[in-house]
Amino acid sequence: MRDVVGRRGRGNAFGSFLLGSPDQGRRVLRLRVQVMLTVLLVSTNVIGALVVVGLSMLVVPGPPPNSDLLLAAAIAIPVYVGVAVVVGAVWGTAWALRALRWASEGREPDERDRRRALRVPLRLTAIQGGLWATAALLFTTLTVILQPDLWIAVALTNGISGVVVCSIAYLFSEFALRPIAARALMGHGPPLDRGSGVRRRMMLFWSLGTGVPTAGLFTVAILSFTRDDISLERLRVIILVIAGVVLTFGALITLLNARAVVAPILAVRDALALVERGDLDVEVVVYDGTELGRLQAGFNEMVTGMKERERIRDLFGRHVGQEVADAAVRREVELGGEIRTVSVLFIDIVGSTGFAVDNEPTEVVEVLNRFFAVVVDEIDRARGLVNKFMGDAVLAVFGAPVEHEDHAGAALAAARRMAERLLEEVPEIRAGIGVSTGEAVAGNVGDAKRFEYTVIGDAVNTAARLTELAKDVEGCILVTRTSVETAGGDEAAHWVHHEDVTLRGRSTTTATSVLAPQARATRSA
Repeated sequence: MRDVVGRRGRGNAFGSFLLGSPDQGRRVLRLRVQVMLTVLLVSTNVIGALVVVGLSMLVVPGPPPNSDLLLAAAIAIPVYVGVAVVVGAVWGTAWALRALRWASEGREPDERDRRRALRVPLRLTAIQGGLWATAALLFTTLTVILQPDLWIAVALTNGISGVVVCSIAYLFSEFALRPIAARALMGHGPPLDRGSGVRRRMMLFWSLGTGVPTAGLFTVAILSFTRDDISLERLRVIILVIAGVVLTFGALITLLNARAVVAPILAVRDALALVERGDLDVEVVVYDGTELGRLQAGFNEMVTGMKERERIRDLFGRHVGQEVADAAVRREVELGGEIRTVSVLFIDIVGSTGFAVDNEPTEVVEVLNRFFAVVVDEIDRARGLVNKFMGDAVLAVFGAPVEHEDHAGAALAAARRMAERLLEEVPEIRAGIGVSTGEAVAGNVGDAKRFEYTVIGDAVNTAARLTELAKDVEGCILVTRTSVETAGGDEAAHWVHHEDVTLRGRSTTTATSVLAPQARATRSA
């Protein structure tokens, strides 16, 4: 399972535990969105209506409302607010759920569905704006009829409150619909032609949350100059109250907008921390429709590319050896080679043809896999390179392509340990092991379109010839005396001189060594 940032199941993949987890069921998601939209929009509009009443009746400069206006307001305001809240919540939520029907049906959204889903917060805000504009027109008209000298105050407070409430409603809607936006954007980035970039959104909400209310404050100050019946004390109260309202709602809008901007960035930051620790099985939920959503989607694309490169590198390393793969990554790979002093280990199964004839193919494969597992494990343990698998034989090199301070000792130790383990773990077969140390050409051989890393030289031929002779030696290991003399540490103590042999194709003899009797006795025990 992929790590969803914040982690799948912890409920903060969308920036808040209120939104649930990315894998919540469709019915749970539908209920959660419906309840959150209804509660947030209703509470926002009710608070906005109370602010309008307070500002219009108690704060804005002007004469106190007469009895006719108070009676009309006492009847009209609760009725209209109730109707508007019900109509707005029911109509807005119903329209939103229709636009998001694909999510409740569990089907993949098409491009039209994705665009409609991302526009739901804007559409809900437009509905709220229409209701507030209707309220401003209705109550301003009522004021003009019953007490004309208050219509400016009523229009001003309704307009400012409507703008602020609609801004908050938009941010709340966008917040509540993050799980839906995430499903709409799953596997896609936000549409490029949407005009709701971060910069434009920041400037818009500054204008709505701070600019417009502050303009209202200026208007109130100008109105106070045109009236002679406002005392200095009342003017101070008016300015303090309106400034408090402006600061409160402006701070709330700024906070909500900042959270909307910061939450996607924090998700990417947390995901980057996981990648830095080596965890590539991580994914960021894309739920933002601006450049921040592009950032989230870009992170996921980056991790996908990294995983693909890591998979290719791992596969490459399995074919040519991890050290060869790393060397190829660090520098440009070219045809040709270099002369290196290396140690070569060659191992070949004794009587493999007869074993294959006498046993079922599946059993032969199973034994070979256990055999190769031991051989590869010990070569890797000694920091060698498995250069070739040749049927039932293996060629390994120590000291290339990466330098090895004690390549001879490493090759001898690997030969001892693999012989001991094969005796215990793969008793069905025997294998001859030869080790040789000398100069060889190590590099890439083939064509520019297809080549392989290999080692060619006398050391390789010598190890192969020794392997054939080792099958008839007690312990089945035969190494050159040069390897023993070159080995560092205590490795030479495990070997004794055997005899000088003339290898096939040679005119001179080669001094060889075998495991010391005590080493063979320890292995047998």
